[in-house]
Amino acid sequence: MTIQSDEKKNTTTINLQEMLKKTFGFDQFKGEQEAIIRSILEGNDTFVIMPTGGGKSLCYQLPAIMSDGMAIVVSPLIALMKNQVDAVRYNSGNESIAHFLNSSLSRVQTKEVKDSVLLGKTKLLYIAPETLSKEDTVEFLSQLHISFFAIDEAHCISDWGHDFRPEYRKLRAAIDNINKKAPVLTLTASATPKVQQDIIKNLKMENAKLFVSSFNRPNLYYEVRPKPTDNMQLHKEIIRFIKENPNKSGIIYCLTRKRVEELAELLIVNNIKALPYHAGMDNKTRNENQDKFLMEDVDVIVATIAFGMGIDKPDVRFVIHYDIPKSLESYYQETGRAGRDGGEGKCIAFYSDQDVERLYKFFSDKNMAEQEMANQLIQEMVSYAESSVCRRMNLLKYFGEDYSVENCGCCDNCLKPKERIESKEEMIYVLETILAVQQSFKAKVVIDVILGRYNSHTKIYKHHLLNEFGKGIDRDILYWKAVIRQAIFEGFVHKEIESFGVLKVTTLGMKFLKKPYPIYVPCDHDYSEEANEEIIATQPSNGSSVGDEVLFIQLKKLLKSMAEKEQLPLYVIFEERSLKDMTIQYPTTVEEMSMITGVGINKAKKYGLPFIELIKEYVKENNIERPQDIVVRSVVNKSGNKVYIIQAIDRKISLEDIAQGRNMTMNELLTEMEHIIASGTKLNIDFYINDYIEEEHQEVIYEYFMEAESNSIQDAIDELADEDYSEEEIRLMRMKFLSDNG
Repeated sequence: MTIQSDEKKNTTTINLQEMLKKTFGFDQFKGEQEAIIRSILEGNDTFVIMPTGGGKSLCYQLPAIMSDGMAIVVSPLIALMKNQVDAVRYNSGNESIAHFLNSSLSRVQTKEVKDSVLLGKTKLLYIAPETLSKEDTVEFLSQLHISFFAIDEAHCISDWGHDFRPEYRKLRAAIDNINKKAPVLTLTASATPKVQQDIIKNLKMENAKLFVSSFNRPNLYYEVRPKPTDNMQLHKEIIRFIKENPNKSGIIYCLTRKRVEELAELLIVNNIKALPYHAGMDNKTRNENQDKFLMEDVDVIVATIAFGMGIDKPDVRFVIHYDIPKSLESYYQETGRAGRDGGEGKCIAFYSDQDVERLYKFFSDKNMAEQEMANQLIQEMVSYAESSVCRRMNLLKYFGEDYSVENCGCCDNCLKPKERIESKEEMIYVLETILAVQQSFKAKVVIDVILGRYNSHTKIYKHHLLNEFGKGIDRDILYWKAVIRQAIFEGFVHKEIESFGVLKVTTLGMKFLKKPYPIYVPCDHDYSEEANEEIIATQPSNGSSVGDEVLFIQLKKLLKSMAEKEQLPLYVIFEERSLKDMTIQYPTTVEEMSMITGVGINKAKKYGLPFIELIKEYVKENNIERPQDIVVRSVVNKSGNKVYIIQAIDRKISLEDIAQGRNMTMNELLTEMEHIIASGTKLNIDFYINDYIEEEHQEVIYEYFMEAESNSIQDAIDELADEDYSEEEIRLMRMKFLSDNG
């Protein structure tokens, strides 16, 4: 494949970094983006698995712009195509660079797109899978020079995936008929090993270069709450949560259209700016509601899973699952809508046995193969929801990734571990009760017997005459649910899927009854208002910090006004992280604006001037000392990174946010901070240390450096090896020591 640079075509070398900055405004690639792009430019079939927010679209947009010919991008949703085409055009400043072909276009519009493509200026053609398979499309594309095919949302190929699309199964035949020699790039944000194999087999990509990024989204907080049986209590929890997160964008997923409509109406009545979204609405209303969410005229969208892959809004701050999803893969994909910009993302799921039963019933009229597949997926979701171990570890394990961190610090099970109670006698009682009701009932009936409840089952089956009836009344329902869950986890009890959850004692369970041993049961949290406040208060803040709140509000207002005028989502013009960087850097020229995170020279020229004028006036009125001004007067010629870090720390911005703002790893940031301190500049990081390091640890490490013969990090690590101190803690305390005493 021939590669072209901006100044001279058909050369074989190109500065990817320079092209990245010029076109997209980023200083460096994220993760394996550069390696993926080089693989495509070298003509290799390439398989990419990268989590939402990891930057998949850049992996095909940049090589398409750099290559001879035109790249075909297969995308499943019309909204996603339009947003991406708009974004590429505005980033590059070129209206002809990208087009899309799908069923939303009229015949006249389709002809206009094809005519434009034939002129040879188009580098990216987004196309729906149904459109690509049409005979006339194949005939048209066959006469063009295709640089490569990119298949986005590739998990749609597999019926084990959460968004199976039969049309994706026909893609290989269409590709072979258009240009069999062109390389194929497949991309997905969520694919289990089983789905990966399905994609490779169907697309005949056995020799593809595989790039699997970590599925870990460290900025997302995961929490599963028991779903109150009282809808009023559930709605109260949801409304309270939203009002605790004012003016933040959020999505609430429901399984049914009726529930979507009812909940959206309830939120509106409670003065929350919300709208519904589901496939049963007419296209005009659905698109209007989506646009209002993207334009931030509403804060919350209540939706079915129809509201999914096409939403490219980077600053969604929370995702609530009113009903438990049908699979863990769906859950990962839907929670992945939160925090795509690397900022805060809270993921709250409500879970109940009744929801699980409804899911089973939903698939009961399917054929046996579909039922078995669905039942397995539901069981995996149930296992996740009921587990007491780290949510993040659970999710990553599902996708075949090991996560060895003992405490992720960003899920309910790690932040507030469930109390584990020794429950040998209670486990015996549960197993005996299941046997006493002849292994013919679900958990609800078993618990009714345990708690001594009189109801229709009691009268019909004479359960009140059993010796076991009412012996567990000293414990509440949450506890007994936890014991039954543990019984299933230990393998003592089997929940029959085909009977919608009837409990049977296994051979292992019978052995336990003959020779019992201690069993520890993790109990559900109490999600009363007081307990709820406690867990919310302990959640880490992952949101990118604003340097100047007053300026940020003014910039956001200007952005909204411009977006309405241009009829574009706000993030297509400037993402929130770009505005936040402006409140720290105060750019007052186009060149300075082009150095802001996520802003290239084209975007700076196209949209930057009104923002530059606003910032100029603001800086003048408030007599603000900008980082650039400090560089001019500084005795030492500090780099841009150093100035940025010094200014950000002065503003008490968290180190995670500083690293993100400069696309650095935490290790790179700490190294840069060490260099700053070594050159004689003090950094006051007490605000961060006091949040991050326990007071006792601070004292021990600080005292070590007071008495040590050298300030070597390795010596400190060796000396403190027997204690529970991380290298990061030692480095931070060494910096504090040197700043205090250096």
